[in-house]
Amino acid sequence: MNKKLIFIFILLISILGCRTTQPPPLQKTSLDLMAIQSREFETNKKMAFASVMSVFQDLGYIVNSADLVTGFITAKSPIKNEGAMIYTQATAFVEELKKGTVRIRLNFVETAEYVSKRGKRDVYDTAIEDPVIYQNAFTRIQEGLFIRKGTTDDTVEFKNEKSSNN
Repeated sequence: MNKKLIFIFILLISILGCRTTQPPPLQKTSLDLMAIQSREFETNKKMAFASVMSVFQDLGYIVNSADLVTGFITAKSPIKNEGAMIYTQATAFVEELKKGTVRIRLNFVETAEYVSKRGKRDVYDTAIEDPVIYQNAFTRIQEGLFIRKGTTDDTVEFKNEKSSNN
């Protein structure tokens, strides 16, 4: 009887030991993030910078700082109060790669701030890595560049897209 209990015990341990666990989600590498967050445009830095500023404002962001020389823009969405103060912080970096070509890199971070009744404040930041969010912003930037093209002599198109005139 004792051997039978030991056998059942070993059998149970081996069955439980075979239980599979789901692997943790794969972390995006810095190259993956850069591919999601960056796009190149055939335009000048001034037009690209103005388009990013307009898109941030169109999306309801409040621009905190903007510097054409450095190409850096910071903005923040209005606060939603859902038991916590929740808002999105956005940054953009516009750099001229060569004459007529710029790269725009965007970054969105969701922030949740909780304040306890005793005044303790906890802040949690979560990077937004959804490619759809970034694609939506870049589509709007491209549209803004297209509109600006109609009011100036500068040419605008995605760097890697072929023009319909070719």
